[in-house]
Amino acid sequence: MGGISIWQLAIVGILVVLLFGRGKISELMGDVAKGIKSFKKGMKDDEDDMLDTPQAERVATDRPVTDRPVHDGPADPIDVTPPRKERGDA
Repeated sequence: MGGISIWQLAIVGILVVLLFGRGKISELMGDVAKGIKSFKKGMKDDEDDMLDTPQAERVATDRPVTDRPVHDGPADPIDVTPPRKERGDA
């Protein structure tokens, strides 16, 4: 109970084929494959660019450029306790 049987998957598959047709499904799968290939090619191009860039340039661009100093240690604690009210304040 609660699990999906092979018959339920088969019925859903048949309904998908009937609604979209075999041509539309194969076209959709072709588009997905093209997208994956394009993504892999882009990742490979980025990797090649990293290998072509000298080490000194990569280290210099690893951190964002800001006008504030960068602290590598933990941040200073922030006091979040509410201020105390004096007895005369109301």
